[in-house]
Amino acid sequence: MSSSHAQPSPGEQAIEPRLATEWSRALNLRVPVVNAPMGGVAGGRLAAAVTSAGGLGMIGMGSAGSVAALCTELEHTTGRFGIGLVDWVMAAEPGLLDAAIAAAPTLISVSFGTSLSWVEPVRDSGILTATQVYNVAEARRAQDAGIDVVVARGAEGGGHGATEMATLPLLDAVLDAVSVPVLAAGGIGSGASLAAVLAAGASGVWLGTHLAACSESLLSDSGRRALIEADGTDTIVTRAFDIAMGLPWPTRFPARVLRNEFTDRWTGHEDALRTDRAAREKVTAAIDADDPSAAPVDAGQGVGMITTATSAAQVIHEICSGAAALLSRPISGSGPT
Repeated sequence: MSSSHAQPSPGEQAIEPRLATEWSRALNLRVPVVNAPMGGVAGGRLAAAVTSAGGLGMIGMGSAGSVAALCTELEHTTGRFGIGLVDWVMAAEPGLLDAAIAAAPTLISVSFGTSLSWVEPVRDSGILTATQVYNVAEARRAQDAGIDVVVARGAEGGGHGATEMATLPLLDAVLDAVSVPVLAAGGIGSGASLAAVLAAGASGVWLGTHLAACSESLLSDSGRRALIEADGTDTIVTRAFDIAMGLPWPTRFPARVLRNEFTDRWTGHEDALRTDRAAREKVTAAIDADDPSAAPVDAGQGVGMITTATSAAQVIHEICSGAAALLSRPISGSGPT
């Protein structure tokens, strides 16, 4: 697959010098943006669009990840790309890691587990490695294992993840603890939030929810509308959907999703849910019917920034333009002088 980039627009060329980091320059990215490899959302078309916009597009193999699913999404990639895997899914799907390596991506990320045995074979294949971390100890362990870049994922983030620390405090702590590049994730969806994490020292951002609503994502139409209509207070951290669908996600990694009728009824009542077959079947039926009143829609706390379904290129341009403008002007405030 070709690693060439589409030619940037004049606006994109103006963004690059102000936002470039040592890490993004090393990867020859025009903007320091990586799309989070959201399972069921981040397919080959989204990855291609993010790469074309100057970032690094990622294909996500989530709970339903498989070799066949990966091969299908690889058909839609153009230019460079990365692949994100879930540790327990990779363990249950023999050949998935090998298939990811064989695709020769720029980056492979594996998260939501404790084993780092995958790092060596990936690096031996000349592929960069990444993993999400939630505290300093994990960041140091990842660095010691040879991880090339760590993703400091804060509690504000959508989808699965530990809810130990908010993004900025976590980013500060991880940057102070490791020397490898650090990407910030969780609640980032505007020029201001991108500027904040870059100013703090992040090498780039791992952008999820805002790109999930894009026209190139695999999200359903009703899920996309739900994101557009949601406010930042409309998310909830829950394990209810994982239990209803029988997914073996570790207890440590609940999911931040849009609040709906199902989460209101079952969050906090997971033991009863395990024995309520009708309730579990309701989720399956809602997913089949594309009904967000009882189906999961992953969303971070930055969801309120989404006002329309647009292209990944437009989202990245708006966020990066806003960040570049903020980072180029003097700090001003209303406090005493």
